Amino acid sequence: MALSFKKKLLSLAFTGLAAAAVLPLTAQSSLAAELKLGLFADVSTLDPHFNNIAPNISLSSHLFDALVNVDATGKLIPGLAVSWKAIDPTTWEFKLRRGVKFHDGSDFTAEDVVFSLDRPATLTNSPGPFTSYTKQIVGKEIVDPYTVRLKTATPYGPLALDVSTIFIVSKKAAQNATTEDFNSGKALIGTGPFKFGNFERGDSIELVRNDSYWGGKADWDKVTFRILTSDGARLAALLAGEVDAIDSVPPADVPKLKTNPKFSLVQRTSWRTIFWTLDQSRDKTPDITDKSGKPLDKNPLKDIRVRQAISKAINRQALTERTLEGLGTPASNIVAPGILGYADKLKVEKYDPEGAKKLLAEAGYPNGFALTLHGPNNRYINDERVVQTVAQFLSRVGIQTKVETFPLSVYFGKARNGDFSVALLGWGTLAGDFGLRTLVGTTDAATGWGSWNWGKYSNPQVDKLVQSSLSSVDEKQRQDFAQQAATVALNDYAVIPLHHQYATWAVRKGLKYTPRIDEFTFAHQFHPQ
Repeated sequence: MALSFKKKLLSLAFTGLAAAAVLPLTAQSSLAAELKLGLFADVSTLDPHFNNIAPNISLSSHLFDALVNVDATGKLIPGLAVSWKAIDPTTWEFKLRRGVKFHDGSDFTAEDVVFSLDRPATLTNSPGPFTSYTKQIVGKEIVDPYTVRLKTATPYGPLALDVSTIFIVSKKAAQNATTEDFNSGKALIGTGPFKFGNFERGDSIELVRNDSYWGGKADWDKVTFRILTSDGARLAALLAGEVDAIDSVPPADVPKLKTNPKFSLVQRTSWRTIFWTLDQSRDKTPDITDKSGKPLDKNPLKDIRVRQAISKAINRQALTERTLEGLGTPASNIVAPGILGYADKLKVEKYDPEGAKKLLAEAGYPNGFALTLHGPNNRYINDERVVQTVAQFLSRVGIQTKVETFPLSVYFGKARNGDFSVALLGWGTLAGDFGLRTLVGTTDAATGWGSWNWGKYSNPQVDKLVQSSLSSVDEKQRQDFAQQAATVALNDYAVIPLHHQYATWAVRKGLKYTPRIDEFTFAHQFHPQ
């Protein structure tokens, strides 16, 4: 009987199924192992160039590599390029890694790099384009199969950071492929640490280990990502042992998990800033009326006094302590402290409801007006509650405020279409000039500027300072220009920062993970202890 049981156990281990459920992680390390992760945010597509949102980028990082990768602290490190340098003010040379194979066994070469850098511009129906990272490249030269030179129209210092967001696909597999071909797995051929297994939209993604990965084998034969957007469902799956770790731990459950010996918590201040975008381009905006419901003749948000009043009405300290339950810190910038371009001179707006009322009266709204706030209900920490809390603050200063929230899959499309007057957005970046270019730069499809500028804010002075920052090869000059641009934009209330959120993972005992500033959950960076 003992021998029969041993044979059965070994059989289960080789299949990587039941053994993962009955053995502790430490015992799994020598057997076929499966890692199961519970994710808060839904993955909308497996096409790495279609929709520039964090959940998609995080998942793509398992299947693909970029020329330049980013470590857990936000530092740039070699990826498919082993080195890069500016050989003149407008030319960057990338030396490519030799011997890298795609999942189908074909060789990775410079041809794949050029194709991948060209592809985002061909996806004209993208809801979140990657073109802001590629538009500055005006020329691509293949020197040899393992050397690529990228040319820019003007000097451009941060090109390596730009291309860290563009994943390299197989030209052979993707040349005539549609986004649906990626979602089905047909064109999903990368060089990453895992290969495609299965994709059930809104439910789960299964990956299998790439044993030929140039960066070394992952510890897991198979990885299953379960999409668990409900906080309760995600926590229940962890407690029941259905997943080995979860991201975006529900704030209310952090204290209990900290004292539970079966789990450990890992945390890091995130690069993500949560802020309000405001419609500043249209003379009439859809969600603002007088208090009887009659549309106003003009858009109050075009008046800086109204934007400042909204900011002063928000008690950010109470918001982070109570609504976020301590998992955030009040923000004055659109990038987190320590990120290039963070302006120390900008201070968190003081909570001043009386000052807000005074500003509204000066702007011609002594009795306020009616406003609907919009936000997602399944993307950021307690996002729906954040919207509701801010609505309460605004109502106290005379702005009669309603709330509408949507699932992320619906919300982003509506916001980008201009359906909202005031919309909640979270953004993370490793450089302030990048964030400013994307979020408040004057929208220009030809250059990719303002691709996430929902409020259509435009300020030539900000644009000029951001361009000066991006054109600076000298790091100190770039920092100075980026700080100046941030100061001008935020003193103009281009957007209204709320808070920087914390990233928190809960991990089963016997498993370790290094928390990332970008909040990404990478299966290949989980390891048995």
